[in-house]
Amino acid sequence: MKVEDILRKKGTRIGMVRINETVATALRLMKAENTGALVVKDVCRTEGNTVVGVISERDVVRALVDRGPGILEQAVSALMTRDPYCCNPSDSVRHVLSLMDEHGIRHVPVLEGTTLVGVVSVRDLIRRQLEDLPVDNQSAGELPIAASAAESWDFPVVANQ
Repeated sequence: MKVEDILRKKGTRIGMVRINETVATALRLMKAENTGALVVKDVCRTEGNTVVGVISERDVVRALVDRGPGILEQAVSALMTRDPYCCNPSDSVRHVLSLMDEHGIRHVPVLEGTTLVGVVSVRDLIRRQLEDLPVDNQSAGELPIAASAAESWDFPVVANQ
């Protein structure tokens, strides 16, 4: 399976923020887009719209812990990951999963040449994997296997110990 297959199913909407916007603005955009990261764009006359980085919830949380709430008024450029790992539409899903695993990231911009055509997230990949799995033969009233197995245990099980 290729990245382009994921994008075709997902659609072309890309959450983006400009490099000079505040971190608070980026967080509002993440909430509105229901995403954990935004592509950071630099809009300049000579280069056009250029992808310069990615800012994620993780970047913000770490900065809040390290530097305090003042970071919310700083520019996105202060926290973003510059030169993010990217992929091409023709790359395999396995390649993107390897990038995510190796570098501890959950969002990968998709570039066709220098043009941003999408973002693939770990959520997109999980969703696609779920679509490929066979449907469970479980009826609405039937207990999941783990629950029915737990009923056969002969010792008490206490949750949240």
